[in-house]
Amino acid sequence: MDIQERYKQSLARLAEIMEPMAKHADHQALFRCPYKNRFDRCTAKFGCRNQRKQEAGELMLCASDDKLDYRPYWEVENNGTAVI
Repeated sequence: MDIQERYKQSLARLAEIMEPMAKHADHQALFRCPYKNRFDRCTAKFGCRNQRKQEAGELMLCASDDKLDYRPYWEVENNGTAVI
């Protein structure tokens, strides 16, 4: 087997591994803020009405109700303009 064939097989295997993770992320995007980590802390580098102050040095607490759909704001056309 030549190197190009092994490369194609590696890419196919990687796609097989990543597909379920991508599907899960797409599902979560229906209702969960993309800046909210698994500890319900906000990782955004900008202000948000759902942020709650914490002790100095800690990430803000996210008070979002997780009923948000951010997907329309991520979709862009080929020329880079947002599709809303």
